[in-house]
Amino acid sequence: MPGAGKSTVGVLLAKLAGLDFNDTDLAIQRHANATLQEIVDAQGYLALRAMEEEVLLTVPLAHSVIATGGSVAYSPAIMQRLRAAGPVVYLQVELATLCQRIAAAPPRGIASDSAHSFADVFRERTPLYERYASHTVT
Repeated sequence: MPGAGKSTVGVLLAKLAGLDFNDTDLAIQRHANATLQEIVDAQGYLALRAMEEEVLLTVPLAHSVIATGGSVAYSPAIMQRLRAAGPVVYLQVELATLCQRIAAAPPRGIASDSAHSFADVFRERTPLYERYASHTVT
């Protein structure tokens, strides 16, 4: 979920472990030459998910910590690839905390139907994160 701390924790973990760090949201933005929000606004959330899948099916995983977008859990192919490469860590954050964090940040593209509220997306994704995680950090 946006605001969970994936990028922040990922950078720190990579430094401590002496690993490379890849943030797929940044890779998508470089690939599209647009922000995530601009991609969602211009092409829709499904286009953002497709770009995320394309990036994650090609990004090198060896000796790396990968911070993914929150919608990665919708793709069994990506999740299988990530799990085969190493541990998958779910940063479990309460909905209220996520709401506070994203309220203080610039708008960011969320790869979800705009008819769904942030709470709806949270409820939809949580079981997926729990299913795919090999470790959960609270």
